[in-house]
Amino acid sequence: MAEKGSLAVDGVSLTVAAADGTACEIALIPHTLRATVAGAYAPGTRVNLEVDLVARYLARLLEDAGVPGRAR
Repeated sequence: MAEKGSLAVDGVSLTVAAADGTACEIALIPHTLRATVAGAYAPGTRVNLEVDLVARYLARLLEDAGVPGRAR
C-alpha cells in the first residue's frame, strides 16, 4: 500500500490516509457509511481487499532510487 494510494474494501475504493508496514488508516465519510456495506461492519468482519498496485510499485521504485517515501 502507498500513502494517498487507493485501497478497495469490498469493492469500495478508498484513499489510504496513512500506511505503516502491514497496517494502514482510511477515513470513512458519513455518505460512504450510508451508501455502502461499510456501515454494517463490526470488529472482526471479514472483507475483500484490493490494493492499487501501480502506486505500490512506483513508491517502491522511488524508495529504491533513494527518494524518501513511505512504501511498504
